[in-house]
Amino acid sequence: MKLKNVLIVVKDIERSRQFYRDLFGLEMILDNDGNMILTEGLVLQEEKYWKEFIGREIIPENNACELYFEESDIEGFIEKLEQYYPEVKYVNRLMTHSWGQKVVRFYDPDGNLIEVGTPM
Repeated sequence: MKLKNVLIVVKDIERSRQFYRDLFGLEMILDNDGNMILTEGLVLQEEKYWKEFIGREIIPENNACELYFEESDIEGFIEKLEQYYPEVKYVNRLMTHSWGQKVVRFYDPDGNLIEVGTPM
């Protein structure tokens, strides 16, 4: 068995597709009307369908998991983030962990937590 994809819930699938393309270069592989697969295995699921499947409310910014990306030019990434999405909500701005890795954490437009760090 292998892990195939990671699914996140979004309110506006087109807005989210644009967000992940602008910042991370992810492209659409398949659009299944409310369920979109992007490169690197990220799946966007529209909230209305997810609610039907699980029968529960969605809790944005629940901080129970995060999407983790690595970027060598993290300062350049932050410039791009602030240029394209100046309204982004940060969990923490650029910081350096005790082991030397630089990281930034923020929410996507739907409250999914994202971390971008320099490669280890």
